[in-house]
Amino acid sequence: MYQSFYTGALGAGTCMAKMSVIANNLANINNDGFKPKTAAFSDLLNYNLNDSEEAVTELMAGNGVRMQRTYSGFGTGAIVQTNSECDFAIMEDNAFFMVKDPATGEITYTRSGSFHKGQMEDGYYLTTVNGKLVLDQNGEPLKVDVPDVDDMQAQMGEDYEPEEVDEDEENEEDEDKPRLSVYTFSNPSWLMSVGDNEYAAPAGMEPKLVENPRIVSSALERSGTDLSKEMVRVIECQRAYSYALKMVTTSDEIESTINSLRG
Repeated sequence: MYQSFYTGALGAGTCMAKMSVIANNLANINNDGFKPKTAAFSDLLNYNLNDSEEAVTELMAGNGVRMQRTYSGFGTGAIVQTNSECDFAIMEDNAFFMVKDPATGEITYTRSGSFHKGQMEDGYYLTTVNGKLVLDQNGEPLKVDVPDVDDMQAQMGEDYEPEEVDEDEENEEDEDKPRLSVYTFSNPSWLMSVGDNEYAAPAGMEPKLVENPRIVSSALERSGTDLSKEMVRVIECQRAYSYALKMVTTSDEIESTINSLRG
């Protein structure tokens, strides 16, 4: 009888945890580049039955379920055009921009390409909305040139003629020139969410540079939250929660009946 109380209470608590994940997805429905999370559950009873009788597992007894973990899919979402030259959308699955906190040096990764031109002591750099530096293919902050067109025209004059440039030398310079780059991982599901649409790689998980990535300028990737799917999950979660509480109530009624018969 006490086991039924435990199973019902555990189920209700698990439903509340799942509802928190759904609420977070819905709260970020307008957050560009956001990837919704999905809750994964494990059956405690089957966990024990799937091993041998002599095996010593981390759960030696129990019924019900528990939320094992949450995970996100990093596929390409819907793209929307913008009027900002500092907006970029990644057209590659499981690829991320690498950004660096100038204060702490912490490296994180994001699919949100809503960047800005941030002014530093030695010029302008491409930064996130939180002031983190966007890194290039060499892991260095990406500097953004902001030329003064009027001064350039005044220096050139009306009789200015551009110098001829060797195409081979120009191509070599273009290859070495710092550029906006994206990185990927062998197992992106291991990335840990640190907030602000950013992820941190655990120790031993090294990023790999994506060669010739498909990046669209003046565009952003929309949030991956699907309102219809999330609302279906809300209904499922509400019903499961009510059933779990009903199980606790029924167990309490049975216990009360048994105690009254004993008395």
